[in-house]
Amino acid sequence: MKIAIPKERRDGETRVAASPDTVKKYVQMGFEVQIEAGAGSGASIADQVYVDAGATVAADTAAAFDADVVLKVARPTDDEIGLLKEGSVLISALSALTNKDMVEKLAAKKVTAFAMELVPRITRAQSMDILSSQANLAGYKAVLDGVHEFKRAVPMMMTAAGTVAPARFLILGAGVAGLQAIATAKRLGGVVYAFDVRPAVKEQVQSLGGKFVEVDADASDAETKGGYAKEMSEEYKAKQAAKIAETLAKTDIAICTALIPGKPAPVLITEEMVKAMRPGSVIVDLAVEMGGNCPLSEMDKVVEKHGVTLVGHGNVPARLAVDASALYAKNLLNFISPLVDKETKTLAFNWDDEILKGACVARDGQVVHPALVG
Repeated sequence: MKIAIPKERRDGETRVAASPDTVKKYVQMGFEVQIEAGAGSGASIADQVYVDAGATVAADTAAAFDADVVLKVARPTDDEIGLLKEGSVLISALSALTNKDMVEKLAAKKVTAFAMELVPRITRAQSMDILSSQANLAGYKAVLDGVHEFKRAVPMMMTAAGTVAPARFLILGAGVAGLQAIATAKRLGGVVYAFDVRPAVKEQVQSLGGKFVEVDADASDAETKGGYAKEMSEEYKAKQAAKIAETLAKTDIAICTALIPGKPAPVLITEEMVKAMRPGSVIVDLAVEMGGNCPLSEMDKVVEKHGVTLVGHGNVPARLAVDASALYAKNLLNFISPLVDKETKTLAFNWDDEILKGACVARDGQVVHPALVG
């Protein structure tokens, strides 16, 4: 069985779906591994390093997709779907819930497609969770991006000429990205506040040295079974907005990380709130690809509005391509390893397994994920 790792073609995608270490593992499992020339260049991995790990370099792009299993980082373009072999397996982040037409094209090509962002959040699948591995890096980078645009120091500094007060951070959303942002901001010496609709994360915020911003409203039904935040009632949203506005007025750097799977990002910072922030304040909107937690954020731009700098970098993990690729590649290896039939050296699918059922979006010529059917 042949596994292929093509070069990513979407703008700004510098990551690669396999590392030299994971290539070695696939070869040890009995697979033939081929990469497209330059596949790892954005992550500082030369073709020869892959060859030394046991891979071969495909003759051209078409050959790179001519495989039984194709591993990718970003969802395929129409051209890439056309290159996939009928009956092959595609394992990638697909953004499937917001790209149903792409899933239908994969089904029409009779590709068995797994959307890694849909792997269920259960204990057995933690090592396969691309959302967590990539969000962790995004939360870290978001703080660095915010500090880069901030025109003051972050930690308290006591000097003979006077004292520099510490910067105040507000982290909106205390998932994986938010918790890493809290930890990073604290390491830099900031005073950190954090908000999340899920009361259960309060202890995690506090354990990292953050101060949890609480809304005086019922939030007992704020979390899905998978641990994701749910959309809240209008009454809760009104009280939430008032509390966030109050806190933002005293904030220097706000990091927005709040997302609802399969839906536009919730608006947490309105234009009126931005107007009330201190001049020179910074907002880093990690949710910009899904519309943004602040409607003033602009995709792939750093802009200034009402005296506040808004940072809207898309695909933040790709800006840390070396580490992001290594973690993503390991997630895919952990997903594939349990599927390997050691005798036949092929992938064997147990469609009763909740991990496969949760991640598979197309097979046997049909769109199969419940969220996309009907």
